Amino acid sequence: MDESEAPLASGRLSVAEQARILAEQTRDVIFRYRVNPDPAFEYVSSNCTAIIGYEPEEFYQNPDLFEELIHPDDRPLLLALWNVNSGSCWMRLRYIHRDGHIVWIEQQHRIIASDDGEDLVIEGSGRDISAYANAEVQLKLLSTALETSPNAVMITSIDGIIRWINPAFTQLTGYSSEETVGVSSRLLRSGRNEERVYEDLWKTVLGGQRWSGQLINRRKNGSFYHEEQTVTPVLIDGVVTHLVAVKQDVSVRFERERERESLLVMASALRTARTRAEMLPTLLRQSLLLLRAVGALLTLREETTGQPIFELGAGVWAQFTGRYPMGANDPTLQVLASGVPYCGSPPPSLATNTSLEGHQAACVPLRVHEATLGVLWVVAPHVFHDGDLSLLNGIADMAANAIQRSTLFEQTERRLQRLMSLQTIDQAITSSLDKRLSLRVLVDQAQRQLGVDAATVLLLNSAEHTLDYTAGQGLQDAYPRSISVRLDVSLAGMAVRERRRIWVKDLSLQAELDERHRLLAAAGFRAYIATPLIAQGQIMGVLEVLQRRSLNPEPEWLDYLDTLAGRAAVAIDNAELFGRLQRSHSDLVMAYDTTLEGWSRALDLRDKETEGHSRRVTELTVRLARAMGLSEAEIVHVRRGALLHDIGKMGIPDSILLKPGPLTDEEWAVMRRHPTYGYQLLAPIAHLHPALDIPYYHHEKWDGSGYPHGLAGESIPLPARIFAVVDVWDALRSDRPYRAAWDVERVREYLRQEAGRHFDPQVVAAFLELELE
Repeated sequence: MDESEAPLASGRLSVAEQARILAEQTRDVIFRYRVNPDPAFEYVSSNCTAIIGYEPEEFYQNPDLFEELIHPDDRPLLLALWNVNSGSCWMRLRYIHRDGHIVWIEQQHRIIASDDGEDLVIEGSGRDISAYANAEVQLKLLSTALETSPNAVMITSIDGIIRWINPAFTQLTGYSSEETVGVSSRLLRSGRNEERVYEDLWKTVLGGQRWSGQLINRRKNGSFYHEEQTVTPVLIDGVVTHLVAVKQDVSVRFERERERESLLVMASALRTARTRAEMLPTLLRQSLLLLRAVGALLTLREETTGQPIFELGAGVWAQFTGRYPMGANDPTLQVLASGVPYCGSPPPSLATNTSLEGHQAACVPLRVHEATLGVLWVVAPHVFHDGDLSLLNGIADMAANAIQRSTLFEQTERRLQRLMSLQTIDQAITSSLDKRLSLRVLVDQAQRQLGVDAATVLLLNSAEHTLDYTAGQGLQDAYPRSISVRLDVSLAGMAVRERRRIWVKDLSLQAELDERHRLLAAAGFRAYIATPLIAQGQIMGVLEVLQRRSLNPEPEWLDYLDTLAGRAAVAIDNAELFGRLQRSHSDLVMAYDTTLEGWSRALDLRDKETEGHSRRVTELTVRLARAMGLSEAEIVHVRRGALLHDIGKMGIPDSILLKPGPLTDEEWAVMRRHPTYGYQLLAPIAHLHPALDIPYYHHEKWDGSGYPHGLAGESIPLPARIFAVVDVWDALRSDRPYRAAWDVERVREYLRQEAGRHFDPQVVAAFLELELE
């Protein structure tokens, strides 16, 4: 023992001294406070410094410090203390530590009063319970959070016995606390989870690790739900004592994911279907798989009549394909009319050889932009829950849009094919003067685009008052091609006489038929349509289409037939007109070119020295131009330019043009104007503009020393460069009064020498490769 404890051991201390020593040794604050007559602290243990940061002397010096340190919200408790005359009391107060933080102190007080009530003393102790109070608050917060949590919470022992649940658990499962506490958590098992899932769960949590996953559990009412569950083990000194499971109902999300994934599967399957014929079986097949159904049936409206028909059935309802719903009370027609889905027992109208007892059927409308295209039926050996019906509606919406897109695509494709067919017919007719060849294209396209067994064209023979067979497709040997049809006794003649479409639904039922139509009926043709070909008010013939089965065309089909007939008639008329215009144009061009040749000969006759020159240089220029790769269209203008190359000499006076001797400088100046005169003479004639290069530029030279503009190199038009070589060749090879013609080799050598000066070297090279005499 140290020195301070020795007096206590010897027993010489007073009781008060002993109490003081004990007070100093405890963790609590021990105090004695005199209220009357003079308020003051008689004693405060030193532990107050450790608890609230103030020294005992500070309380001795300031008797009110005790009240000042109490939290303002707790001071009313202190006032209540003064109203107590005697006895003990207990309370919790919040004190403000010297550094400002809150300290929870549990105080016990004893109020001591004298017999006369004059003296009043409060003595007691205070214990720091901040850690406990804060933990209590935290525990209260956690408890409140668990009680009010939207997620279900379940606490079990390590053997799975439920110890506590929150209200959300009851809301999720239907089980109350009384029904679950003390019961195994197995009561939630649905039998739909694999055993390995539970094995993994227990292995994980008993190993001290958190487990998360999805389970399918069963509610009290027997329904199933999907939950996401997190199970956290509670560890005390490293030992798992309890398990806390937090559950979240994800049934809606699961159904949405299932619906989304199912619809993605459906969309993928529908995308692979290229046509409506491929798409509909895919739609029903996927509906059976996704809804675990045994039958599916699709009802659509017929394109021609608008009447509902069972377009396609699958499974136990495959037998209804092609049938029509019957009776006003048929659920199919009711859903189609009202747009309200049906869910219940399979209707009697869809009864099958296979018993559907205990099955449930559902029917939903196929709607696009407020329009109902049809309905979709499914039947299954189980009840359709909300998720199933939601999925069925999703399938119906997707199917409706897919069918609508497919229908529009096929209509667009069909229209495009028909437009391309008309273009093909127009091209065939306008590119050929052979009407029989063009009409064979017409009937071939008519048969293809209208989907009929046969098509023919009969052209009007006005002189004989008959319709003559001109082209046909699909008739085979139905009747001799040589048979002509009289206008007054035939169906085709009726179309001509009445200038309208004639439609016979069954030729075999016609009482009176001409020989040709009797042969068509005998060949098995039933439906017959004849449409007159009319252009500019004139009947040109008849287009016939024939079918061996019944024909119920929609309005668009008939419109296309009329368009085909009208376009064909106009095209035939245009072909005939084009033929006449082409012949007139050929005659005009021939006359025009003959006139140009006449001008050329007249110029040669005026200039005796150059007689025959224009014809020779024209022929040779055309040869050289063709050898150098000019097109035939360009050569037409080269030929005209060559014929008229010296037309400007018409403006040169005879005294200069016909002078037998050499010309003076002044006379040469006049002579060199003839290219300009030629241009001025021909420029007003628009038809000859492409031919002006030779008359205007054939005296220009490669090195720029020519006239009239001194052009050089490739700035000289190619036709002029070609003609310049030919013109010099012919001049040197011809006799003149002042010299004899040069021989071939001498002229060839001259051309070589002048290549690059007078002439284009490439033109000279091409010219020398020609076979020349």
